[in-house]
Amino acid sequence: MHTHGESPTEILKEEHRVIKRMLTILNVACEKLEKDEVSPEIFRKAIDFIRVFADRCHHGKEEETLFPLVEQRGIPREGGPTGVMRLEHEQGRNFVKVLADAVGRYEQGDRDAKAAIIESARGYTQLLAQHIPKEDDILYPFANRILGPSDQKELLEKFEKVEKERIGEEKHHEYIHLVEELEKQLKIG
Repeated sequence: MHTHGESPTEILKEEHRVIKRMLTILNVACEKLEKDEVSPEIFRKAIDFIRVFADRCHHGKEEETLFPLVEQRGIPREGGPTGVMRLEHEQGRNFVKVLADAVGRYEQGDRDAKAAIIESARGYTQLLAQHIPKEDDILYPFANRILGPSDQKELLEKFEKVEKERIGEEKHHEYIHLVEELEKQLKIG
């Protein structure tokens, strides 16, 4: 899963790098969908990745382990950075719900759903394009300053637990492989 010696925030940043690759996939898929050059299956796979890897696993680690620990160390949730991050996670879930619904309608033959697919996918990618730097550049460095070695060790143990319980053994690697497959399919990078 993770290499030893990584800090919890390094693990989260590494997951962000994978998530950003999926954002690129979504943007390219939207461009191709506008020209009817892409199967909705790409969006289905992206939705699965987002719901499981990005939300259940990555956001699960943040919302259930990192954020509460930072809040225990004195950072206010209301009006504080963790409150904002949770709100943005929720906004992301809403975009994905609309996206999944639109893909379903599109697959049923509703060509009008194409615009909703593009709008919700782009809304999600724009949200995360602003969200990720806030965590990487502001929240995580701050967390590293206020969390001691025992906190870091506790987070690593909880991260492993979240990953095992939320997505299962080796699923992490399967999702990274999915990103690589979609990049090849869409001829990205």
